[in-house]
Amino acid sequence: MILESLVTTLDADGSPHLAPMGPRVSADGARFQLRPFPTSNTYRNLLRHGEGVIHVTDDSLLLARAAIGAVGAVPPVRPAERVRGFVLADCCRYFEFAVKSVDASGERVSIEADVIHAGRVRDFFGFNRAKHAVVEAAILATRLHLLPLAEVASEFAKLRVIVGKTGGPDEHAAMDLLENRLREAEGGAR
Repeated sequence: MILESLVTTLDADGSPHLAPMGPRVSADGARFQLRPFPTSNTYRNLLRHGEGVIHVTDDSLLLARAAIGAVGAVPPVRPAERVRGFVLADCCRYFEFAVKSVDASGERVSIEADVIHAGRVRDFFGFNRAKHAVVEAAILATRLHLLPLAEVASEFAKLRVIVGKTGGPDEHAAMDLLENRLREAEGGAR
């Protein structure tokens, strides 16, 4: 199963780096397979340091910002407990991990990681269609260079209806942000 999440790793200067990631989770939850692009900061950080933290969050606006590289300053964090790294202060759950193996022979890198420590910060909001719609839109926004923009626009229109019916201010702001990114891509494609 793939878990849509946020990952923090350590940049070369020791500061936190935040990125969206959809790692595969083992059935027992003790291992993750991360698949970063070989050009990503996350990959370079994990090669250099070999530890990080995977976060489960219901903050769809933060997920959307992270997906398109518009986070700005990393939100509040605290030191991880068992790895050198950082835990998002407002996540629901987190999994501190250590890299066990790296396979960079494919288009996407495959990193096997063991969970060293897991914790809970706050309750998960619950299932909400708008939050899920934003996650889907955010994933599409990371693929604007791969997918036909008209197809993405069509999907965004469907997702916007869901956000309109079931979302709160953060979900509306996230969808606005993602739609702006699509418009920028459409403008650049002309």
